[in-house]
Amino acid sequence: MVNKALVSIVTPFYNCKKFFQETIQSVFTQTYENWELLLVDDNSIDGSTEIALRYAAEYPQKVRYFEHEDHQNRGQSASRNLGVRNATGEYIAFLDHDDVWLPDKLERQASIMDSLPEAGMIYGATQYWHSWTGKLEDKHRDHVPELPVKPGTLVAPPKLLLDSYPLGTGNAPCTGSLLMRREAVERAGGFEESFKGERCLYEDQAFLVKVYLNEFVYVAGECWDKYRLHPDSAMATALEAGRYQSTRFFFLEWFERYLVDKKIQDEEIWLALKNALWPYRHPVLSKHPRLYRLLVSARQLITQGESKTQKHH
Repeated sequence: MVNKALVSIVTPFYNCKKFFQETIQSVFTQTYENWELLLVDDNSIDGSTEIALRYAAEYPQKVRYFEHEDHQNRGQSASRNLGVRNATGEYIAFLDHDDVWLPDKLERQASIMDSLPEAGMIYGATQYWHSWTGKLEDKHRDHVPELPVKPGTLVAPPKLLLDSYPLGTGNAPCTGSLLMRREAVERAGGFEESFKGERCLYEDQAFLVKVYLNEFVYVAGECWDKYRLHPDSAMATALEAGRYQSTRFFFLEWFERYLVDKKIQDEEIWLALKNALWPYRHPVLSKHPRLYRLLVSARQLITQGESKTQKHH
C-alpha cells in the first residue's frame, strides 16, 4: 500500500463563531484521511477560541491549536506563517475560517500533486457562495468565475503573474483552493506580515505573486471549495470603507520594492507593474481617459524601443 502524503491544513481564525464549526467540519468530511488541522487564533473574543480548543481536545491526533504570544492580534499573514512553521506535512493547504471545502478536495489535489513532481502549487475553480444565507434572492447568485488559463494546464513561471489579477485581467485563485508543497511555501518566504489591518485585502495576492515568479502551477478545471460572500469579509469591509484603491496602491508599491530587492528584470512584468501604478502616480492624467490611453501607449512604445536598442548594443 502506498503511503499518502500528510497534508497540513492551516486555518487562521478571528471572531468567526457564526461559521467556524461548518468550516472545520468540511475538513472532517474529506475523503482523504491523512491530514492535520492547525487552528491559529488571531485574538478571537467571540467564542471561536472555545470551539477551536474543543476540537483540539477531542481530536488531539488531528487538530492542534495555536495562538500568538499574549493572545495578540497579529493579522492573517502572521497567523498563516505561525501555522506553516508548526506544520509537519509534505503538502500545505489553507482554509479560511468562513469558507468550506467539498469532500474530495484533498483526495483529488493530492493525487494530482503526486503525479506532477514539478508542480509547486495546484489550484482549481472556486464557487462564489451567496446561497449559504438560505434567502430566496441569493439562491441563484452562486457562480464559478472563469480560470485565467485553459483548465488542466501546468503553467510555467511567471505566466500566471501576467495573466491573473492583480496585474493581469484573469481571476485570481482563492486561498481555499490552493495545495502547495512545503518547499514552495518556503521558497516564497511565506506570507507578507505587513499586509494587516487595513491592508489585509491583498495579503493573499502578495503571497501569490511571489509563488508565480518561481513555481510551476497546475490549474485544474474542477471546483473543490466554496468562498463565502458576506458583509463582514475582508473584501466587503474594504469596499464599504472606501479602502480598496489605497490598499491596491500599497500592494503595487510593495511589489515594486520586492522586484528591485530580488533583482528581477523581466520586461513584461515591469511593464505590467508600471501600467498598474500609472493612475496612482499620475492621478490628474488618469481622470482624462483618452489622454491617459494615448500617454500609456506612447510610453509602451518608448519602453519597447529602449529595450530593443539595449539588446543591439
